[in-house]
Amino acid sequence: MLRLINFLYNYRAFFTFLSLEIFCAWLWVENSQYQNTQFFNSSNRIAAGIMGAAQRTREYLSLRDVNRELSIENAQLRTLVERLNSGEMPVLIADSLTRFDFIGAKVINNSVAQFKNHITINRGTDEGLQPGMAVISTSGVVGKVKSVSEHFAVVTSLLNTDEQVSSVLKRTGSFGTSQWDGIDPLFVKLHYIPRHVRPEVGDSVVTSGYNAVFPEGILIGVISKVDLKEEAQFFDIQLALAQDFRRLSYVKVVRSMLKNEIDSLESHAQR
Repeated sequence: MLRLINFLYNYRAFFTFLSLEIFCAWLWVENSQYQNTQFFNSSNRIAAGIMGAAQRTREYLSLRDVNRELSIENAQLRTLVERLNSGEMPVLIADSLTRFDFIGAKVINNSVAQFKNHITINRGTDEGLQPGMAVISTSGVVGKVKSVSEHFAVVTSLLNTDEQVSSVLKRTGSFGTSQWDGIDPLFVKLHYIPRHVRPEVGDSVVTSGYNAVFPEGILIGVISKVDLKEEAQFFDIQLALAQDFRRLSYVKVVRSMLKNEIDSLESHAQR
């Protein structure tokens, strides 16, 4: 500590000069519209370059996981095709395949450290995307499209305290709502499971399909903790998310072929 103090003291003139130079540069930029514009344009380009390099590095480091997920998905798709061709697939499952269309997209920006996180993907209205569409990955639920431009879309992440997903406890068929509590990006809460149900650690929770946004049966997570207070009506349940949002690279946007019809019918019925 004493050496640091001596160093600062010995070079006090240099540091004073440097501080004054920085202050003068700040005044120059702040009070000159042209210089102010040039400075922020340059800083934005530099920041964009750094963010792009960081994203490319993350993508490169996650290639092994991406390839593994694609291999699993390809195997699942091949199994579905074979079962469909052989007539072994149940009618309800085959019908669900015709109700939804899937659009692949790449994640170009993703946040997990805020209370209301969003994801930016490289697909927009030119690919038919609209606000309200579901977004999933090979692993599970990701979120819903919030806003769309011609070539890009912003997705409200499941790691957003305002986002709720209609869910069902797969083993018991009990319905609830999955919602992030803003604490840990690896876990969400499952609400409204009544006390007469017997949820267990390890149970899978999937989408209910009730809102015609998410296909039925998309994995949300697995129960990692169950608690029931003495006078509570519902369990306090924690889910370990199926999708690790810190490693999210590619997603699929789900386009429901029947959503407009369902929304129109329900709107007419409420009049």
